[in-house]
Amino acid sequence: MRAWWVDDCARAANGGTGAGGASALVFGIRPDPSPGPGELLVGVRACGVCRTDLHLVEGDLPAKHPATVPGHEIVGEVVDTGPGCRLFRVGDRAGVAWLRSTCGTCRFCRRGDENLCLSPRFTGWDDDGGYAELVTVPEAFAYAVPPGFDDEEAAPLLCAGIIGYRALRRSGVRPGGRLGIYGFGASAHLAAQVAMFEGVEVSVMTRSASARRLAADLGAVFVGGAADEPPQPLDAAILFAPAGGLVPAALRALDRGGTLAVAGIYLSDIPVLHYADELFQERRLCSVTANTRADGRELLALAARIPLRPTVQRYPFTTADRALADLAADRVDGAAVLQLAGGPGGA
Repeated sequence: MRAWWVDDCARAANGGTGAGGASALVFGIRPDPSPGPGELLVGVRACGVCRTDLHLVEGDLPAKHPATVPGHEIVGEVVDTGPGCRLFRVGDRAGVAWLRSTCGTCRFCRRGDENLCLSPRFTGWDDDGGYAELVTVPEAFAYAVPPGFDDEEAAPLLCAGIIGYRALRRSGVRPGGRLGIYGFGASAHLAAQVAMFEGVEVSVMTRSASARRLAADLGAVFVGGAADEPPQPLDAAILFAPAGGLVPAALRALDRGGTLAVAGIYLSDIPVLHYADELFQERRLCSVTANTRADGRELLALAARIPLRPTVQRYPFTTADRALADLAADRVDGAAVLQLAGGPGGA
């Protein structure tokens, strides 16, 4: 099969997608995978390009094994099933997300917090992902993709949508409340739509001019620069940008009792916080770690009901390196998606 994978030597030499040397993402031929017991073999038709992929390629996330195939926002067709599969059949459309498996037995899994599992595995990090023509996934961790979304629209729901949804819930914002969103990429523009559907006023702070235009088009009540102060105190905020320097500004923007949820898997260092200005009056700072399968099912059902409308920038499969470079340079509005089949400009 054709695939992209991380060249660990090139990544160490020049930091991934930088212009100073060879790209850390390599295109070539890999052996076709086979489904094991309880696994599906999925022919990939679309795969979202997530900032987590960029962190992996650039070395912010340590590789779990050599020559990792990134990608965890996957929509495709089941082409084979391993022994014991019962939920999906060959020909079904299936979604593959970041959370690939959990132990099911640790104290966190037993209490329903499988996102905190002590021995999880993640698609495109622990196991090869969707920057390839074929991928395997445990059937228990695959999703039925709702109708009404084409493959490219559905792909970002599998991570950007799910993580944005969990971050929204972690923020604790209620209908009628005021939510601030810092950074406005793939996950943020979907979380904003969910929040607005639920009657929340959304303010967006981001450095990208095109992202500010998208936020305004979606109905944000205030749109400003990354560190701008919203016009009214916020009941909650979500930091999607991987910029720890924005944490103090976001905390200062909170009203008494407000919560800032940090949604990224990676964050640059947070500056020293001043207790009186940024944490007192019961302001809270919390992180978001992966997701549960319940989060995924809830988000997909809600996406169909709203319906969510992902803003998608499509890239042919053979240009995954360009898609990551565009993401790194803030040249992507909404979500970047690789097309492997079934669309104009596909592989």
